[in-house]
Amino acid sequence: MEQLNNEIHDEVEDTEQIKKEIEKQAAKRAITRAKVDSWDLNIAIFLFLVLIAVMILLFQRIGIEIVAPIAIFGLACVWLLGWRQRRKLYESYYEEELINLARESSMTANDEVTVQKKVEEYVQRALRERRDEVRTTN
Repeated sequence: MEQLNNEIHDEVEDTEQIKKEIEKQAAKRAITRAKVDSWDLNIAIFLFLVLIAVMILLFQRIGIEIVAPIAIFGLACVWLLGWRQRRKLYESYYEEELINLARESSMTANDEVTVQKKVEEYVQRALRERRDEVRTTN
């Protein structure tokens, strides 16, 4: 009875470790995808507009005391927009990656069960054949 409890406890620990590993992998993949996808065309256009505004102000001979804060504000807005978009993308990608990894792990588990069943069937068939051989020789 105690051995059965230990085996169940070990299986539960293994399952928890697998879940934690899946969550870590999903987070890594989601972060990578979100970083790549966060800089889209809208942010690039906004950054280009900030650059154009700074250039126009400088050509109009407006002092650097006014142009610098405008440029800094524009860059801060670009960073904020990118950060917000990355956060939204991360949340959606994280859930998507969890689903994909869970599906992959269940497919792997099904493959292992299938292989295990085939091995058991092969062993049972070999045992039957050997038993039949022993019966026919006696």
